[in-house]
Amino acid sequence: MRKLRTLHEFLMEQFAADSEEAVSYLDVALEEYQEDGDTLFFLLGLQQVIEARGGVSEIAKKIGIAPQCLSDVLSSEKAPRLDTLSTILQGLGCRLAIQPLKDADSSADEDYSAAPRENTDPHLEATTGSNNLH
Repeated sequence: MRKLRTLHEFLMEQFAADSEEAVSYLDVALEEYQEDGDTLFFLLGLQQVIEARGGVSEIAKKIGIAPQCLSDVLSSEKAPRLDTLSTILQGLGCRLAIQPLKDADSSADEDYSAAPRENTDPHLEATTGSNNLH
């Protein structure tokens, strides 16, 4: 008879054995965060990958912070700072990346360059030159 495993056990085995699977899982968790602001879902995904990759103590040691600091980040209800998240991801062997949004109405040949905008607020002025630096 085959032994039944919990979802958690299954994920731990998958993430420990296949780093691409772990990265894909984090990518989905980050997409969910971007779509609906679900910080807890993202942090849970991050926590699960950290656990599968050696645990909080191991990853904290790898990135040079105290395990309690990493635990505090993972147990917070707030999204981690960008530099903190980047450091944690580096410890897991991955990094953040910027990609264009995939939209049904967009094409691969779109120009993503930013055109200058006309200032619509009369109270805001852009100034240049060394005279304005004090």
